[in-house]
Amino acid sequence: MIMKEYSLNPVLSIFFFLSLMILFLEMAVAQNTTSTIPVNVGVVLDLASLDANIALSCINMALSDFYASHGDYKTRLVLNTRDSKKDVIGAAGAALDLIKNVEVQAILGPTTSMQANFVIDLGEKAQVPIISFSATSPSLTSIRSSYFLRATQNDSAQVNAISAIVQAFGWREAVPIYIDNEYGEGIIPYLTDALQEVDARVPYRSVISPSATDDQIVEELYKLKTMQTRVFIVHMYRSLGTRLFTKAKEIGMMSEGYVWIMTDGLSVDFLSSPNHSVTDTIQGVLGIKPYVPRTKELEYFRARWKRKFLRDKPNKIDAELNIYGLLAYDATTALALAVEKAGTTNFGFQKANVSSNSSTDLATLGISLNGPNILRALSTTSFKGLTGDYLFVDGQLQSPAFQIVNVNGNGGRRIGFWTPTEGLVKTLNPRINKRMNSTATSRVSTVIFPGDTTAVPKGWEIPTNEKKLKIGVPVKDGFSELVAVTKDPGSNTTTFTGFCIDVFDAVVKALPYALPYEYIPFANSDGEPAGTYNDLAYQVYLKNYDAVVGDITIVYNRSLYIDYTLPFTESGVSMIVPIADNNSKNAWVFMKPLTWDLWVTSFLFFVFIGFAVWVIEHRINDDFRGSASDQAGTSFWFSFSTMVFAQRERVVSNLSRAVIIIWCFVVLILTQSYTASLASLLTVEQLQPTVTDVRELIKKGEYVGYQKGSFVLGLLLDLGFDKSTLMVYSSAEECHHLFSKGSGNGGIAAAFDELAFIKLILSRYCSKYTMIDPKFKTGGFGFVFPKGSPLVPDISRAILNVTEGDQMKQIEGAWFGKKSTCPDSSPSISSNSLSLKSFWGLFLIAGLAALLALIIFVVMFVYRERNVLRSSDSTASIWSRIENFFRIFIQRDSTSSTFRQSDLKDRNGISLPPMCAPSPSDYSVHTEYPANRSSASYDSSPNREAPQEVKLSYFIFLAFCFSL
Repeated sequence: MIMKEYSLNPVLSIFFFLSLMILFLEMAVAQNTTSTIPVNVGVVLDLASLDANIALSCINMALSDFYASHGDYKTRLVLNTRDSKKDVIGAAGAALDLIKNVEVQAILGPTTSMQANFVIDLGEKAQVPIISFSATSPSLTSIRSSYFLRATQNDSAQVNAISAIVQAFGWREAVPIYIDNEYGEGIIPYLTDALQEVDARVPYRSVISPSATDDQIVEELYKLKTMQTRVFIVHMYRSLGTRLFTKAKEIGMMSEGYVWIMTDGLSVDFLSSPNHSVTDTIQGVLGIKPYVPRTKELEYFRARWKRKFLRDKPNKIDAELNIYGLLAYDATTALALAVEKAGTTNFGFQKANVSSNSSTDLATLGISLNGPNILRALSTTSFKGLTGDYLFVDGQLQSPAFQIVNVNGNGGRRIGFWTPTEGLVKTLNPRINKRMNSTATSRVSTVIFPGDTTAVPKGWEIPTNEKKLKIGVPVKDGFSELVAVTKDPGSNTTTFTGFCIDVFDAVVKALPYALPYEYIPFANSDGEPAGTYNDLAYQVYLKNYDAVVGDITIVYNRSLYIDYTLPFTESGVSMIVPIADNNSKNAWVFMKPLTWDLWVTSFLFFVFIGFAVWVIEHRINDDFRGSASDQAGTSFWFSFSTMVFAQRERVVSNLSRAVIIIWCFVVLILTQSYTASLASLLTVEQLQPTVTDVRELIKKGEYVGYQKGSFVLGLLLDLGFDKSTLMVYSSAEECHHLFSKGSGNGGIAAAFDELAFIKLILSRYCSKYTMIDPKFKTGGFGFVFPKGSPLVPDISRAILNVTEGDQMKQIEGAWFGKKSTCPDSSPSISSNSLSLKSFWGLFLIAGLAALLALIIFVVMFVYRERNVLRSSDSTASIWSRIENFFRIFIQRDSTSSTFRQSDLKDRNGISLPPMCAPSPSDYSVHTEYPANRSSASYDSSPNREAPQEVKLSYFIFLAFCFSL
């Protein structure tokens, strides 16, 4: 009973605990509410625009989301929104009101770059940070004001992406079309520099006023249509861009052949909330958009924002979240973090010390005490935002990747990316990019250009309503085969003919498109030339001509202000001189067929071969024995008689026969070559150039010629020729006339000209002149166009097409073939004398054969006479040993079969007298030598040669050795 009396009802217990919890929560909330510090911040936007409303809703959601997850923060941002009313003054007035009257700690906005330009100065003066998430002009740099932070991308960050597209498709020119204000002008210097880095020109800038009427826009577009360039880069606000593309489509500028590229501002505006009427006018246009990675957080926020925005703005059902809304969300988050980090004190303003007479608002503007702290906190704040990694570097967000889109249907199709590190890529996957071809267009997906075509436009066209290209042609008197201008007085018509004219006509026909043009002579009213070739090329720079066609050489000084195509002729400058018969046919002409080194080498080899045969044969062959003089005479006679194959002496050794066989082959070739060369000298006219060295002309002060108006004049002066020794000619006939007079009689000794002109002169006078090296390099003939002309690469490719085919041969045959009745003149003059270079191989073979035979003979001789050589007195001097060796060497080899047969009968088979029979002592030399027998015993034999003859033979051997 007692227990029941004090027990509590369970329901009442639960209710009691819940009441306590609610009470505690209310107390905590009340305590937290009373402890938060409100911080005023300003928001300056064009509230009448859809983008501003999207951004404002994102700002409100950013504060809600931030403080929901950071309830322990002591500060709370309080938004004070002002409408700039799409006006610069309105934005400045709104910012001034917020700073002076509300004393805001920071300002989000304003919307445009022009508005920000004014507001930045107010922030700098009051030390209030200005955070803009939509002012993209590069001129609004943080260098001008440390209190300006750009929470969006600088427009200069996208210019490299645009230039990468231009480079990828090979476009050489692009025309920017931009709005005439701070936003439009800020990007142009950076865009121009980026295009120039990829070798693309900006021939014209199209500036359109923000208040331009439709008629003014059409007038500007027609002006662009009459130009050659077909690549346009559009940078302006959406309202003006919509009108521009609409009018461009109406006048036919959104058709095939045109290229349109939108900067990120237009791309975001057009593609974030696609409008069918707008996208129909920009089909095929390329666009640049900042790349925002798709994450779960971003998709979740997009869905929440859509629900909230439709609830707040039910009449804006087509609104879509864009990049500016995301940037506004992240900028608000960064500001909330920075304000908390800066501290909770000094939120007031220090009033300015002004006189009582000053009544302007700017003079009474105070200075924020906490502004510098917030600025430092913003500069060091980093976090992961909806747009990616968020961090200010030098008051500006870092450049992210850009995505390249192609407008097709009712939206933009992504075709690639651009990053600061990788450049233009099809995907952001590094592994895939490495496997992809690095060539330009393979780095992006297929593009559908205006006109619904995937064919890449050239980027330029010849306008249909423009006049034909004006082609300047030089007027000259001579060398009509290259270019000739003929005027018919009766019909008053001018005819242009020549090799250069035909080549240009063929090149234009080879182009994949029509190129209308007309030739205009570069002449005065009287028909005389209007200037030099330099003057003619300069007319292209002055835009008096669109191009120049003729025999114009590619040289450096002209390339500084005009562009050349590839050359279509052989290049080089050379010298032409007269030729004469220099063969005097005097008494010593027989010496000319061989050079001195070949004469000396032949003589030495005759001596060497005779010596080799004597060494091998004299011990076994009576034809090579006898007195020293007889042996020397026989050796020389035998060797030299092989020259006419009249040798009578027989050779009995196989070694000698091998040497003679090879030597006879050498002599046969040498004598036949000598006979042919001598016959040529005596019977054929030997034409040689009168001059072969340029330095010789300069040293002697000879007169030389050059073609009138040619750049060769400067070349000759640079070589060191005196100007007084230079004479001018205008045609091949004049050049021949000057040569006929001679250098000492008012003529010339040589002429310098380009190869094309020299070949024309030689084709007419090939028997009188020849071309001499050295050849000075030049670029050859090329066609002249203005600097950066888009025609140059196309014309150059067409030149290659023509020159590599049979068409160029036909053109050359038509102008040069009919006059080329003479053989081609060789630029190098060769000698008629035969030199050692042509025969050293034969001499090497003969010398090695003879030397090898001598070595074999000596080895065999030493081996056979080894006992005799060992039996000599060991105490004898070296000289005695050598003398003993040669005494044995010159002895007759009685063991030879040749000598044994000669002892029995002579060459006719008759027996020899007994007195001629050898004594037994003759055989003792080779049969048996007692060890104690002195060398003097050999001298007692009647058939032994006297000691004087031994010494004489020894000296003859040494003479042979020294002669070699």
